[in-house]
Amino acid sequence: FNPATKYVATHRPESLTWQNTQSLGPDVVARLRQLKQEDGPDLLIQGSGNLIQTLLANGLIDEIRLMTFPLLLGKGKRLFGDSAMPAAFKLIKSQVSSTGVIMATYERAGEIRTGSFAQQEPSEAELERRRNWK
Repeated sequence: FNPATKYVATHRPESLTWQNTQSLGPDVVARLRQLKQEDGPDLLIQGSGNLIQTLLANGLIDEIRLMTFPLLLGKGKRLFGDSAMPAAFKLIKSQVSSTGVIMATYERAGEIRTGSFAQQEPSEAELERRRNWK
């Protein structure tokens, strides 16, 4: 991991002492747009719910990898809070560990399409089937 270039969103760039670490600068969104256009490996974010919200709002997240643990803490910092921007994602991979941790990978899925779980009125054929079932 040490040889890899690490880009950091920080208010204290002077604190970056880890080998091959660079500050993204004051305009993180513009710098990440630039990096995404360049050749190189995929960029990865670990943690930082605030940064993730900013990048989601600016369309800069192509894939989300979530790990859901079978724990209810009741309070704490939320990754997708009330200010989260709407975005559609599609599940492309999932796995469950022996301890119940769900690992899911989602990719951007274009426009949000809403649906409903409301039941439709039964057809005449369904009503007839129900009458004959008794």
